Amino acid sequence: MAVIRREDVGRWLRAYEKAWRTPGTSSIAELFTPEVRYRPSPWSEPLEGLEELAGFWESERDGPHERFSMDTDVVALDNDTIVVRVHVEYREPVRHWRNLWVLRFAAGGRCAIFEEWPFAPGQSDGHGD
Repeated sequence: MAVIRREDVGRWLRAYEKAWRTPGTSSIAELFTPEVRYRPSPWSEPLEGLEELAGFWESERDGPHERFSMDTDVVALDNDTIVVRVHVEYREPVRHWRNLWVLRFAAGGRCAIFEEWPFAPGQSDGHGD
């Protein structure tokens, strides 16, 4: 089991944002293990491996010119498992997301399991709203 420190998570989150803003997907191999299981929502089937993840990234982003801000806050850290609150604000078109990411890291500091819990304004909160 890997033991991840808060400063390691901060570096990883900055590298994730940089990779999202960078053309292509070659940098994801620095962030994720080759056999990564990446779940874009808790209800979706996981993407498995870097090739599937690369295809997903290319289909989900507008490219390096995409204008957004991303703020993160580590809310829990237990050995190799981290929970991060993420607020993303896209500028054109304006969209807001508040997410929870549940991450599990492998030895060496790359993410082996990524699960995203995305929430957007107007999305039902499950209480009939």
